[in-house]
Amino acid sequence: MTSLDLTGDVVDLTRTICDIPSVSGDEKALADAVESALRTCPHLEVLRDGDAVVARTSLGRPTRVVLAGHLDTVPIADNLPVVLDGDVLRGRGTVDMKAGVAVMLQLAALLPEPRHDLTFVFYDHEEVAARLNGLGRLVRNHPEWLAGDFAILGEPSDGTVEGGCQGTMRVKITVPGVAAHSARSWKGSNAIHSAGAVLDVLRAYVPRQPVVDGLQYHEGLNAVKIEGGIAGNVIPDLCTVYVNHRFAPDRDVAAAEAHLREVFAGFELEVTDAAPGARPGLDKPAAKEFVELVGREPQAKLGWTDVSRFAGLGVPAVNFGPGDPLQAHTDGEHVPVPEIRQALHVLTSWLS
Repeated sequence: MTSLDLTGDVVDLTRTICDIPSVSGDEKALADAVESALRTCPHLEVLRDGDAVVARTSLGRPTRVVLAGHLDTVPIADNLPVVLDGDVLRGRGTVDMKAGVAVMLQLAALLPEPRHDLTFVFYDHEEVAARLNGLGRLVRNHPEWLAGDFAILGEPSDGTVEGGCQGTMRVKITVPGVAAHSARSWKGSNAIHSAGAVLDVLRAYVPRQPVVDGLQYHEGLNAVKIEGGIAGNVIPDLCTVYVNHRFAPDRDVAAAEAHLREVFAGFELEVTDAAPGARPGLDKPAAKEFVELVGREPQAKLGWTDVSRFAGLGVPAVNFGPGDPLQAHTDGEHVPVPEIRQALHVLTSWLS
């Protein structure tokens, strides 16, 4: 098992944990290394659930801050081991989100007397189906492990605070037709052609850009997949258009579904997956203090993250971590070394 040095250089630690492959479903080796390293810290209680590791202080502080990050990555694309190229660390996981995990591991080891009690959560299966998500499993199995007054999710945010997150909903719209031989197409009804009406709705759709708690979100409604047809000489009797809706956190899942049913009135629509968003919560004292320390204008999180799960527990949460989120999942994924050090500096200053 690879050993982790939690008290050395944070960039070296980032390289080490990136070089332990942990594609979703294969996090055990990294979780073992994280657990082993954290158990050497006498000020921490360490807990394990599957491939999720939780460590926490119990100093009797009046407030508790939760810092969370996922251990898994999307599949490797010939971009491991990582390479240090000048002041840039290149490779899978550097942005999403092992640089953030490295920062949190160092904080766990180097802050035995923080001014808040701290809980560190390192979890599995974030990059795959929501039902497998390790943080979601902890919410179901051990919600008391996640209790706190404020939470920071170490997702890449380019060194600024990204408040809340958008909700997401996936639906499939089924368009019927009548099968026929393609030589006598007029005897049938082409479902793929009829699905053009769905695409017309999508092309004409103007997404909202609402301001929620002072941050501007930008919604989206897009076809992401289309299926139809069974053979090269058969008029298709069915076509399915798969649509993804990203909605601002001033709407809950029920309101988002009602909106889509209105937009696609007259079509057969089935919701296949949905997750609520989270309001920014930047009016909370801990959040305001943290934003002031970061010293940069906060932004809306244009995407879904696990801050939504903390919001469901009544814990206000923000996204803050090194790296440009636009680099996440790319073959050329990379993070500037100064951003890793700056994130560690900011969080150390705030928590010390």
